[in-house]
Amino acid sequence: MISISEDRPADLILPPAFTARMAEPAADVHAQACRSAEEGAEPGTLLLGERDGTVTLAVVLAPDEPLAPARRALFAGMWAMAEAIGGFGPPEIPVVIAWPDTLHFNQGRLGGGRLGWPDGCREDTVPDWLVFSASLIASKRHAGDPGLTPDSTSLEEEGFPPDLAGPLAESFARLLTKAFEIWSEDGFSVLAQRYLDHLVLPPGARVEIDAVGDLRLHRPDAQVESWPLQPVLDVPAWRDPYTGTVRL
Repeated sequence: MISISEDRPADLILPPAFTARMAEPAADVHAQACRSAEEGAEPGTLLLGERDGTVTLAVVLAPDEPLAPARRALFAGMWAMAEAIGGFGPPEIPVVIAWPDTLHFNQGRLGGGRLGWPDGCREDTVPDWLVFSASLIASKRHAGDPGLTPDSTSLEEEGFPPDLAGPLAESFARLLTKAFEIWSEDGFSVLAQRYLDHLVLPPGARVEIDAVGDLRLHRPDAQVESWPLQPVLDVPAWRDPYTGTVRL
């Protein structure tokens, strides 16, 4: 059982390393988690919040390697979130990821993940903390006619159970724990393959993720492409810069 703030409607059952609390009303949950980490929040602190038809969770992590390779924690978070979503949705519809951090369901953009780290941290320095967060579109009722936003979908539209924030956070926390266990016990390459199993790739392509999280893609015609990780984390493609939530 975890400790939570008194205004939380119900307890969550998470792995022992986690402590959950509600985010401030209408807060940017990712930004609040980063502030909390900067102020000394313990690793495993998990914030949960809902605003503007989206649900967001963010967790404070304790990296043990320099920033450049530590950013690979994004893949642990993305795999855990993709698997958590899949556990509540129709089994015949897979959750897929567009490089490196956008979640799609049933051909629609459902949400995405973010990674935060201390301002000014050097690439070769172990950061004091990391924050992984994920935001999902819970409902698009506030957006009007769904035909106006055909590129996105929502948990509600796709038939997911109502009031999913708590159960999703519980599942995510268990899977994130498993992800880091796989990384520690079997090596990053095994975890990376779990992530790659969800990734949208050109037909016939062969891929690997290197020591700093960049993806190398080998096409059937022998062309090789490099998809760097760090630049795209600075401005997540799935995030609307005006609303601060998932693009509709």
